Amino acid sequence: MRQEDIWDADTAARYDTPGTGMFAPDVVGPAVDRLAALAGGGRALEFAIGTGRVAVPLAARGVPVTGIELSQAMLQRLREKADEAAIPVVVGDMATATAPGEYTLVYLVYNTISNLLTQAEQVACFRNAARHLAPGGRFVIELEVPDLRRLPPGQPAVVFAAEPGYLGVDTFDVLQQHLVSHHFTFDPLITGDRQARVGRSPHRYIWPAELDLMGQLAGFDLESRHADWRGTEFTADSPGHVSVYRTAGKPVSSGP
Repeated sequence: MRQEDIWDADTAARYDTPGTGMFAPDVVGPAVDRLAALAGGGRALEFAIGTGRVAVPLAARGVPVTGIELSQAMLQRLREKADEAAIPVVVGDMATATAPGEYTLVYLVYNTISNLLTQAEQVACFRNAARHLAPGGRFVIELEVPDLRRLPPGQPAVVFAAEPGYLGVDTFDVLQQHLVSHHFTFDPLITGDRQARVGRSPHRYIWPAELDLMGQLAGFDLESRHADWRGTEFTADSPGHVSVYRTAGKPVSSGP
């Protein structure tokens, strides 16, 4: 299952939900506030920029944003919001593609690093971020903490969402640290009364300590880790985290 096949035109068309869900102001706003501060007046590079959920409002804040994106369908949706002059995008894999110039900030939001399905690819992503950063630059990752405590012994699946018209199920391969998210949508206007639309996305989940080791291999130090973009304390019960890594060298800005 290739990522470019998952993020096709149909998925891209249903991805944007302006004003609601992951596009809600209370979700996007704190992320943009924090990233703008971390950019410190410099340029930002978003890996897997998608349809511009974060990049468009970040650019509107005066931060020059460039992107890397594998999916042409997602990029086409972004181009409905911002042209190449406003937000340049390099088409390619975030673990290997190169964007021109140097940046004070590289960032990955909403679990996107888990779309890379091997540990080697995830380490390569860290190294690619390091290649793009000025000395003292930052790499920011938003990522869930693997929720294996909800997985019953001997069972490979758990329901993570059950709402009217929607059912979400994660299936786990704990040996490979793989999970597949299954999205069942029941919309009579789309599928008819007796059918559900099924979408699947594979991931490789990463423990926070493993993520830190990946950073060390690429020359980063962990600067901070919080439970969310607002700076809530990260604890053993936090469902996710925003981790800020910094390259060695003279800081390019004071930052938060």
